[in-house]
Amino acid sequence: MGLLDDKVVLVNGGSQGVGAAIARAAVREGAVVAVSGRRPAPGEELVTELTREGGKAMFVRADLADAGQAGTVVGDVIAAYGRVDCLVNSAGLTTRGTLLDTTPDLFDQHIAINLRAPFFAMQAAVADMVARKAPGTVVNIITSSAHGGQSFLAPYVAAKAGLIGLTRNAAHAHRFDRVRVNGLNIGWTATEGEDATQKAFHGAGDDWREEAAARLPMGKLGQPDEIADFVVFLLSDRSGVVTGSVIDWDQNVLGGLD
Repeated sequence: MGLLDDKVVLVNGGSQGVGAAIARAAVREGAVVAVSGRRPAPGEELVTELTREGGKAMFVRADLADAGQAGTVVGDVIAAYGRVDCLVNSAGLTTRGTLLDTTPDLFDQHIAINLRAPFFAMQAAVADMVARKAPGTVVNIITSSAHGGQSFLAPYVAAKAGLIGLTRNAAHAHRFDRVRVNGLNIGWTATEGEDATQKAFHGAGDDWREEAAARLPMGKLGQPDEIADFVVFLLSDRSGVVTGSVIDWDQNVLGGLD
């Protein structure tokens, strides 16, 4: 449909999982895409895939735990393509920790990746949009666990709940700049990272996806390509004036009780 024709889209944490699915969907809808990540191999492999299919894409290596690099990524994309029209903050850290066993170091890691990196990436991208007096869009990938979450996700929940507040604050602050900022609270999703997490922290076997899906209302986990299509809609002009919305993308209903 060409929803993102002539748009420059930066996907932070875009080399795998939901981020990679968003990059693919954005290219399919006509965007020039930049993806950032810590590991060159999957990032460059994705860019090769996207360009082989006729898209225009680049990989920017960055450790978003470094606040300076979160902003520098935006500068690198502007240097390459002249601007950033759309930003997706998809990078996330999900290492486990409860209120009682989380160390200051683990807490700081979650804040750095899940909250501080989106803050400074948004700062740089929105500054570019405002300087050009051009509209823009931001989508933050958050989590349904930000409503409270599991006991073993205490630092993750703390950081992601902060990202909900930041999303709404930035949307309000820049609404008259025509910069729209929205968030997506995704539920349990079938990604490479989730596979590694389930096996590392919960002793899951290779069939954990099938077992999990059987317990879920829709009979499947969230699918990255479906999430990606919705993110593209939020990035595009077809989502109209919507800003400051944090949408639950999940099959469990907040507040519903049996």
